[in-house]
Amino acid sequence: MAPHGLRYLALGDSYTIGEGVAVEDRWPLQLARALRADGIGLDDPQIIATTGWTTDELQAAIDQAAPAPGFDLVTLLIGVNNQYRGRSLDEYLQQFQALLARSIALAGARPQRVIVLSIPDWGVTPFAATSGRDPNRIAREIDAFNQEARIACRRGGVAFVDVTPVSRQHGAEPAMLVADGLHPSGAMYALWTALASPAARNALA
Repeated sequence: MAPHGLRYLALGDSYTIGEGVAVEDRWPLQLARALRADGIGLDDPQIIATTGWTTDELQAAIDQAAPAPGFDLVTLLIGVNNQYRGRSLDEYLQQFQALLARSIALAGARPQRVIVLSIPDWGVTPFAATSGRDPNRIAREIDAFNQEARIACRRGGVAFVDVTPVSRQHGAEPAMLVADGLHPSGAMYALWTALASPAARNALA
């Protein structure tokens, strides 16, 4: 990784680690490239994310990795596995708020340097169609999680980027998915990057 000066930490789950896509197609890598193309000297991200992680598992992983504070940009996308496992909204909110506070601390106590992405709706995917799960219930639960996250971000002065509508609009398209019929392709991540880029530019302005 060639140094560019500004440090970036990306926190999350399968969506952040980019399950099934090449490293360069992960959305945090796409975001860093987009910002560099705009003349912003952002390093490729340090990523703390693994497929399947819930909020508490991400928190434990941050404990273990012990990243040094002072990141110029921190992104957080977490919660789909809480919903998938049937965990409660109250538990999600409590743990998300803790992760949000930690993200702010890792950004040098600068909430304006933190960006949260909403949970995409996996209920529209071919995987969901064969899972026996109710897509309407998935949508309702994801909307509830996202609403609480949005409120927490507003209170904390953190930017919230809503990628859920685009995930619903394009999430059933083969080109927008990897082979498992569930996880996004680099093309879907490019749409997320386009939505997140303005917030990231503002954060680093």
